[in-house]
Amino acid sequence: MPPKKAIAFGKIGSFGQLSISTQPVTKSEDSGFGKFGKSDEEFRVEPTADVERAMGFQGFGKNKAAPVKNFDLESLVEQSKQVARERERNSLKVSGAVNSVEVEAAENVIGPTPPPQTTESIVTESEENKISLAPKKPSKITTRTHSDDEDVDSSDSEDDDETGTYIPAALEVNLNHGTKPVSALSVDHSGARLISGSVDYDVKLWDFAGMSSSLQSFRTIRPCESHPILDLHYSITGDAILIISGTAQAKVVDRDGYEKAECVKGDQYITDMARTKGHIASLMGGCWHPRDKQEFLTCSQDGTCRIWNVEDVKQHKGIMKSRSQNGLRAAPTSCTYSRDGNLIACACNDGSIQMWDHRKMFVNTSVLIRNAHQSGTETSSIVFAYDGRNVATRGGDSTLKLWDIRQPKSPVHSVGDLFSRFSMTNCAFSPNDRLLFTGTSFQKGESGGKVVFLDRTTFERVHEIDVPKAHVVRALWHPKLNQIIVGAGDGNIHLYYDAAKSHNGAKLCLGKPKRIRPHEMMSTVRVITPHALPMFREDKPRSTRRAMEKARKDPLLSKQPDLPIGNKGSGGRVATSGSTLSSYIVRNLGIASRIEDEGNPREAILRHASAAAANPYWVSPAYSKTQPKPIWAPENNDGDEEPDAKKGKLN
Repeated sequence: MPPKKAIAFGKIGSFGQLSISTQPVTKSEDSGFGKFGKSDEEFRVEPTADVERAMGFQGFGKNKAAPVKNFDLESLVEQSKQVARERERNSLKVSGAVNSVEVEAAENVIGPTPPPQTTESIVTESEENKISLAPKKPSKITTRTHSDDEDVDSSDSEDDDETGTYIPAALEVNLNHGTKPVSALSVDHSGARLISGSVDYDVKLWDFAGMSSSLQSFRTIRPCESHPILDLHYSITGDAILIISGTAQAKVVDRDGYEKAECVKGDQYITDMARTKGHIASLMGGCWHPRDKQEFLTCSQDGTCRIWNVEDVKQHKGIMKSRSQNGLRAAPTSCTYSRDGNLIACACNDGSIQMWDHRKMFVNTSVLIRNAHQSGTETSSIVFAYDGRNVATRGGDSTLKLWDIRQPKSPVHSVGDLFSRFSMTNCAFSPNDRLLFTGTSFQKGESGGKVVFLDRTTFERVHEIDVPKAHVVRALWHPKLNQIIVGAGDGNIHLYYDAAKSHNGAKLCLGKPKRIRPHEMMSTVRVITPHALPMFREDKPRSTRRAMEKARKDPLLSKQPDLPIGNKGSGGRVATSGSTLSSYIVRNLGIASRIEDEGNPREAILRHASAAAANPYWVSPAYSKTQPKPIWAPENNDGDEEPDAKKGKLN
């Protein structure tokens, strides 16, 4: 076996030598591993112009030979300040030019000065600093005439759009719920369905897409028997409806009105409300969580607000006890969540507003406002603004107040003279959060209720919608439909919308014709029995025309009235009697034994007295053998003598 060859790595050179000399050690070019590290020849830049031209781009990356760019922060700050100064100077010049144009236009106006208008386009040129103004509409700088009414109305609506105070109330549609006040209204988030409740215990569901111009609801339910409906709410997904009635148990039904869950009722003999599983008194209000579709809130006259879960309604999820200033129980009259769901607020009958943090234990209140409204009145509504900073309350003392939860000592704004007869009257914010509106009831001497719109910043009355001959109980403004829905005290639901700015909703059903339902026809089922006996066999029905002709000839089936008779009788009727044979016989018997009843009946009876005395026939012969002889008292000629019964007793 030949010996194995040794493995050689070539010449190591000076790699393994240890040199302590001061002169640098030079490595041989023909060493085994060569030179450690990067070589300049190995990484030299190759020309790529042809490749770049063929592939269609400018390079394969940054050039490593390019120097690193250095940023001077001080110069950048100075440059930005200079740009800001130039922009501010240009804006001042533009505003001055606009004011001069408005002054010139105001001098040419005949009559009252129109409201200030803004130009449609302002373009600034950086080189020449010239200002070009777009021409204004002539209807806004000329006098108002009768022919310009439509133009002025359109301009007013444009101005309202700019200020955010436009109200879509140009057109109106009425839905009839019943004859009693509509106490609850709700529209799902998509704006496809409307649900209404009343004190007549009925809940009606309306579908805008499936409803025709007849404006009829597609379903009517009575979920709580003989209890009025106080509040209705769609969940955030629109698949469930919360029903608050006069009972102690809230109900949850699905989108079509079928029951899904019913809260349990608590034990009314337990004093501590935290140890009961549910409410023990009638409900006052409720709402869904704005973020969680499984959670909802209810408040009751037992002095508690309870949080529930739809999946488990056998016991409440959380409880909050509202207390008055002296520590006694205060019944909440309305409750709500904040827009983000972190706060739970309720208004109580002692006039206070109490709020709890949903993220903490419900032991102490986070925000407490005492004497917010008059004590003893029912605050019918409490609602948060869309920004989450302000809270509006509608009091039973005819006031509407706006609060800031950051400074709750005093209201930001307050307005009075808003009379209401109902404990369900609500208030709400407009979709753009600039208006606040509520409903009023009419008093003696007024024509009807109103929907009052107030500016949120100044609390001035911006607009009013009159509802003739009816109180306004509920009002809501749907942000997606841009329509205002009002529940009135006469059982009608008023939908206000604008033809151009509103979408779907009432506009869907108005264009559909009324559907005529075919009359229900009862048809008899014919059983074919080919092997039946002749007496049970049914003839094959032929044409209906022959059957109708045959029934017409039959006097019983056709119900033909009796024909007038002639001189001779026919069909058992005698002509001289006028009708039938029996009537003829009765009439003849009456004529034969006719007795004249005219004269004095007493004389007619006494006429037979002598004959009866001479020849008694009925009474006297019957008692002739048994009747004793009558003994008459002797006649007294002396009329002054009194009878023995009346004589006085002798002593």
